Amino acid sequence: MAHNLHSNTHSPEITYHHEPSHGTSRIWKTTIILSVLTVIELGLGLAMYAMDMSSFVLLLLKGVICILTIAKAFYIVSIFMHLGDEIRNMIMTIVMPLLLFVWFIAAFLWDGNSFRTLRNRYDKYYQETTMQHEMKKADTTRATGLH
Repeated sequence: MAHNLHSNTHSPEITYHHEPSHGTSRIWKTTIILSVLTVIELGLGLAMYAMDMSSFVLLLLKGVICILTIAKAFYIVSIFMHLGDEIRNMIMTIVMPLLLFVWFIAAFLWDGNSFRTLRNRYDKYYQETTMQHEMKKADTTRATGLH
């Protein structure tokens, strides 16, 4: 009888020993940094509603929250999209269009607000309806004696 030469019945099992990962410090660092930034943002956001502040301080607080949010977004892109390890030209290829997109949104909002303000200033129908509403409000205030 011919013995089957292609039989693999006596081969040893192939196993790999699992080594514990030593790169978890970067994961923990990222988690802690993002958590701290998030807690600061939430604290500032809750402080805006909990305390009575002047409009300048409120605007300053909103600006700080926006800066922290942008910093967190860039950190997330750097770590999770691995852009922190790339060359500078590759980073600029991705980040510059993103910044232009954000700038376009801000410019369109600014222009839209300007258009609305100018339209309301020179639109006779808007002025008439606004003046009638203000006159009715003044009449009800005088009639009730509330000032």
